[in-house]
Amino acid sequence: MNLSPSQVIVLATPVFLLLIAAEYAYGRAKGRNTYRLNDAVNSISLGMLSEVTKVLTLLLRVGIYTAVYHAAAMGPGPEFWTSWYGWLLALVFYDFCYYWLHRGGHEVAVLWAAHVVHHQSEDYNLSTALRQTSSGALLGWLFYVPMAVAGVPPIVFAVVGLIDLLYQFWIHTEHVPQLGWFDRVFASPSNHRVHHAVNDRYLDKNYGGILIVWDRLFGSFKEEDETCVYGTRSPLRSWDPLWANGEVYWALLKDSWHTRRWPDKLRVWFKPPGWRPADVAARFPKPPFDAAALQRFDPPLAPATAWLAGLQFVALLGGVAAFLWQVDGWPLATACVWLLALTVSLWGVGALLQGRISATELWLIEACALATASSALGLRELHLVFKPLAMVIALALTWGVPRALWLRLALFGSLAGDVFLMLPGLFIPGLVAFLLAHIAYIVRLRQDAPWFASRRALALTLGVGALMYTVLWLGGLPAGLRGPVAAYVVVIALMAAQALGRASVRRDQASVLVAVGACFFMLSDTLLALNRFVTPLPMAQLGVLATYYLAQCLMVGGLIRSRPA
Repeated sequence: MNLSPSQVIVLATPVFLLLIAAEYAYGRAKGRNTYRLNDAVNSISLGMLSEVTKVLTLLLRVGIYTAVYHAAAMGPGPEFWTSWYGWLLALVFYDFCYYWLHRGGHEVAVLWAAHVVHHQSEDYNLSTALRQTSSGALLGWLFYVPMAVAGVPPIVFAVVGLIDLLYQFWIHTEHVPQLGWFDRVFASPSNHRVHHAVNDRYLDKNYGGILIVWDRLFGSFKEEDETCVYGTRSPLRSWDPLWANGEVYWALLKDSWHTRRWPDKLRVWFKPPGWRPADVAARFPKPPFDAAALQRFDPPLAPATAWLAGLQFVALLGGVAAFLWQVDGWPLATACVWLLALTVSLWGVGALLQGRISATELWLIEACALATASSALGLRELHLVFKPLAMVIALALTWGVPRALWLRLALFGSLAGDVFLMLPGLFIPGLVAFLLAHIAYIVRLRQDAPWFASRRALALTLGVGALMYTVLWLGGLPAGLRGPVAAYVVVIALMAAQALGRASVRRDQASVLVAVGACFFMLSDTLLALNRFVTPLPMAQLGVLATYYLAQCLMVGGLIRSRPA
């Protein structure tokens, strides 16, 4: 039976989870528990996201290596590398290359932007081992080119890489003490605790994956001799797996943008982490790091929310396992659709744990993701369930919300429009239902803001609407639909203008969310119309429904959070 690396990870996952459970039970029994539900879920979620996003980085992880191997291999042939000593040498070779990649990940800012994900946890346990980056392949492949040039076959490279990764799982624990001679040769729990610590004396030490001798050879070894403090020197303070992957890239981008010196715009990406151009540091100062002042990020979590998040997380584990087991046989488009659905759901669980959304909002997000995926992949039976279910859940969100009559009418109109558009021959009733939904949204948005408070926004949205209508007319819009579509375009442009004007007056986050949602409504309808009347668009259903549901989620979420004017 030939298993792909993704399938090996699926088979290894129950072992990982059993060992995590054993470590948790041991810690509780010894009165030294090292786990928190929110942190552990976040770490494992990042591991799941790392695995599912590998569908997008296959070229970088395997393709380039294989191309270099076939074009430039100069070492012994496959018969050497597939002997027992060849496999052993390849593993040592890989670990040597990994040492330099790992060291670069701590000494070069753009590499740290990828690697930081693994260090963000303020706990240290076996779940931390699963906390992996989704962007490491962007530049990480460079460090393994020497193996391809040396003639290590791609299959051998892949297997020893998997062995190196799996070895590092067990060293993420606080419950294994120092191990004497073993610590002097191999990466061990004690050595790796030092690596994850932010203590001054431990910073940027012990990079070895399997062998710690590389650190002894190249001057980066430090023995554990004081209590470790875990995390990063710029704490993440979030359970958002997308932000975890993007926070350092965003910080580097801002510093690169703000600095006035052109050399510094490039230098900021390749200097050590924490380096900032002098002008940027002066304009946007950051407080110095103080380990004594660190407080673990641990927002309050109600027991019911914890149970719900745990159950949702278990369901996502099953979904990710099914994805990884089958993804190698799927077309790229199919893989990307399910990748998007899983990513959105992982974000939702993190947002629930952080208190950013409610349980009902999480269910809405998941129903929207499944409605979009089922439509894009032609899974009609699933789509007939999840598309109306999404709006039913959105309606449930308005329960107990003051001044929600017009919001409920907007959602009821959207529900009717969704149902009509799912059925053949009911495009006009669907159009009318959404027209009424947008009118209801306009009335709701008028309740706490003047009519069209931003004349600039009004001119802009009407201009975009006119341009959209012109394209549809020239593209062959049927004569019988020109009037109804013109009315629809005007109404949705007015809705977006009212939302933008409202945000300009109220100037709060909830109003901005609503305004952004209204703009996504315009985008969704534009894609729908172009696909239907002008030219078929690739993956049209994905684009139309993803933007439609993003619009609904932003508008509903913003309106239920709106404070009285």
